[in-house]
Amino acid sequence: MSNELAPESQAGDTTSAENTISFSGVDKVYGADEAAEESVTALKDIDLDISRGEFVSVVGPSGCGKTTLLHLAAGLLEATDGAVKINGVDVQSPDHERKEVGLVFQHPVALEWRTVLKNIMLPIQILRENGAIEGDMSEYRERAEELISLVGLEGFGDSYPNELSGGMQQRVTISQALIYNPSVLLMDEPFGSLDAMTKDELNLELLRIWRETEKTVLFITHDLDEAVFLSDRVIVLSPRPGQVADVIDIDLDRPRTDDTRGSERFVELSAKLHQHFKSLR
Repeated sequence: MSNELAPESQAGDTTSAENTISFSGVDKVYGADEAAEESVTALKDIDLDISRGEFVSVVGPSGCGKTTLLHLAAGLLEATDGAVKINGVDVQSPDHERKEVGLVFQHPVALEWRTVLKNIMLPIQILRENGAIEGDMSEYRERAEELISLVGLEGFGDSYPNELSGGMQQRVTISQALIYNPSVLLMDEPFGSLDAMTKDELNLELLRIWRETEKTVLFITHDLDEAVFLSDRVIVLSPRPGQVADVIDIDLDRPRTDDTRGSERFVELSAKLHQHFKSLR
């Protein structure tokens, strides 16, 4: 695999491996402006640091602010109070450091009239039109072809979305997020709509891709077992307003395999996480 898929040098303060993603005293209140009739506090006093190359999952009850947290990191939302930083630089809008962050949402984002290769190239086309990137498109086409191989879509570069399974479409979406080689991947329940067998397969594929590309991953999920299987740490948010209620270190050996899910330690960690949510009832 070409090293072009490895992380580029980072922007901002990167003298330390600490704090690739940083939330400091973050609150998010919807309807906080004077014109709003009422307000809802989604997140309260969030302090969280994610190190470079770390895989961190966030879990919590519905409505606790998991997706809000991810959108703050992406610059899609602005914190009401506190600071959010990527690679030491304040996140202020989705235009800020656009090449530092790749987004993967639950549902695939592919245009039905474009082939797999052209869909993977779509973010580059948009960034070029906005003046955010320069360079020869042939370089990005080569990267797109490498990504097709990386995510296991060899032979499908000329296929259209309606010719792909749901899992294959999500591989395209992951490739779109990687095409401009960001240092950070923000993933919002990317496998939530897939059947259990496909999800398990893509969990393994995601870990392989993460290992080969060395990205920092912030992963949102409702699936507690998935969080344990994938992560270095699992962040547990409380019911709204979401606060960091617990941080669970996942000390399972890597690389992880199907056998990991049957290991005694996996069962212990999963039970610990499930017990936390039972205590909230």
